[in-house]
Amino acid sequence: MASITLKNIAIKGISAAVPSHLVKTTDFDFFNESDAENFIKTVGIKERYMADDKTCASDLCTAAAEQLLMDLNWDKEEIGFLAFESVTADYRTPPTSCIIQDRLSLPHSCYTLDLPMGCCGFIYALSVVGSLMMASPSKKGLLLVGDTITRMSSPYDKSRVPLFGDCGTAIALEYDENASDIYIDMETYGEGHSALITPHSGFRHQVTPESFIYEDFGNGVKRAPVHSVIEGMNVFAFAITKPIKALDRFLKNNNIGKNNDVDYFLIHQANQMIVDRVIKKSHIDASKAPLNLDRFANLGGASIPMLMATSISDDLRNRPQKLLMSAFGLGLTCGTAYLETQPMVISNLIKI
Repeated sequence: MASITLKNIAIKGISAAVPSHLVKTTDFDFFNESDAENFIKTVGIKERYMADDKTCASDLCTAAAEQLLMDLNWDKEEIGFLAFESVTADYRTPPTSCIIQDRLSLPHSCYTLDLPMGCCGFIYALSVVGSLMMASPSKKGLLLVGDTITRMSSPYDKSRVPLFGDCGTAIALEYDENASDIYIDMETYGEGHSALITPHSGFRHQVTPESFIYEDFGNGVKRAPVHSVIEGMNVFAFAITKPIKALDRFLKNNNIGKNNDVDYFLIHQANQMIVDRVIKKSHIDASKAPLNLDRFANLGGASIPMLMATSISDDLRNRPQKLLMSAFGLGLTCGTAYLETQPMVISNLIKI
């Protein structure tokens, strides 16, 4: 595993934005009443926010960043780093982080970076920008993590579209000599990359007219090669094995106790079945593992920041917290992180 220790880097604030359009599981045409009830019972997702065809992840992240900067009362001229973690960029080129730098009126000296790392995106972005800040005189950075994942799915694919929601988050980092060390481990299992893939989307299989021809796979799954695909059983098998083993190694290697050293276990909100299995197999106290997928569904890389911005926001605002994070997905990758926070700014949820 790749192990990283961030020194003197602190999270100072978090904000989140979602589209205003709320879609309940019972609203989908491909679910009858019984199907919807069973989906809610087993997968745990009751509703999600879905972007329209004109709203991009950058719009949601920019709105979240503007609010957070206002709440922190930060001078934009002091921001030296901007990372945009998303698999739904505005364009293939240029990097969306460059566009957001202009939209936020950040200084030309700002270091910008795009990271399309999916479900582990927040931990990846934290490790990259935190490491850069340790080696730079710049004291402040922004992580923008978000996706409009629902726009990647076929509207006729009941194996995928009801699992996801759209959002954008902003996380403020600052160099702080009093900050506790942040420990991060990352693992990559590229042999499983086809389990989560958009077949016609890049240069291996460029988009052609044939990319938009729908194929009916039966059982409520109808999609074209331009739409994203989930091999459900392969993803499930990965999610309940590799990340759990990685979590156990991480705790042992860093001498972290599950009971006394962790206030909250922030587990990627993939679906209820996976989260429950991770909790059970890792022998985690379920009361320490907050859930919000019933309200937001799977948010990809923004899943853990959204947990912080909603489910544990009061605790993060008012008292120090010890957080253990576990994310897994696209790549296939898994990441584990541990950090101790001081009271921070948590903006109210934005709807645009």
